[in-house]
Amino acid sequence: MNEIKAFFKDTIKSTLGLYKIMIPISIFVKVAEYFNWISVLGDWLSPLMELIGLPGECGIVWATTMVTNIYGGMMAFYSLSVSSSLTTAQVSVLCSLMLMAHALPLELQVARKAGCRLGVMFLIRFGFGILTGLLMFYMLHFLGWLQQPNIIQWKPDTIVSPTLFQWLLSELKKYIMVFFVVTALLLLMRILKKTGILDWFSEALKPVLGILGINKEVIPMTVIGMSLGILYGGALIIKETEEKEIPKMDVFYAFVLMGLCHSLIEDSLLMISMGANWSMVFIFRMSFAFLITLIFVRLIQQFPEEKVIKWFTK
Repeated sequence: MNEIKAFFKDTIKSTLGLYKIMIPISIFVKVAEYFNWISVLGDWLSPLMELIGLPGECGIVWATTMVTNIYGGMMAFYSLSVSSSLTTAQVSVLCSLMLMAHALPLELQVARKAGCRLGVMFLIRFGFGILTGLLMFYMLHFLGWLQQPNIIQWKPDTIVSPTLFQWLLSELKKYIMVFFVVTALLLLMRILKKTGILDWFSEALKPVLGILGINKEVIPMTVIGMSLGILYGGALIIKETEEKEIPKMDVFYAFVLMGLCHSLIEDSLLMISMGANWSMVFIFRMSFAFLITLIFVRLIQQFPEEKVIKWFTK
């Protein structure tokens, strides 16, 4: 009975911790949409879009994605007349930007709560997003790959702005879903710990993720973040850091990898529905994320540890 009480106490604590981040961010995003701040950001991004072979109008797509989420970016994409004239290569490049940097107000706050510096994480997501787009654009351009007209696999029949009531209802549904997902994940983690599977799983992945500087204690949570998303992986890492003494830089490295490569299944399939090539959103994305994290970690480790901790963590 005491264990059940402790479990529900952990669930409530973790969920409330996420709500404290999610609710203010949701209100901020709604205000940003109302005052058209996202369109202004899209105009600022226009020159960057042209740098990587995209029409300047695509800036509004990435701006919407960064401020809201993948779904918001998709709606912006479908509303553009230029979306029907892009090549598969261009859509793949645009989708790589969307995958690297989306829902930043929410996901960066989760990283900050875990101990990472918000500004640093923003630069990593935004900067490596641009680098990914550049590398993919030039690679596809010089090799002549995916230059055929893009074929959109799926799009909604109608694109309408939700009323305030509809928005509140969708937010409420989202918070309820978060509660049940967190409950299920915490229950799964307890079962895996009790059975010893968690230790086996961590040891099995240690040769791969260990070279990226990711601590054994957060390997399972990192994998959850990579598969389901930063919100859930981050929530579990926050819980672990509150209960155990995990080196700050190990947590930071985990968030770097999750930031560059997370929600692998759902988000990737959504990008494919927009017309992006599967090898770009799966293979190129994962390979790039692991390579960049490896190089980044190796560079950081060349500096004195006390300075690194001060620069990258709170």
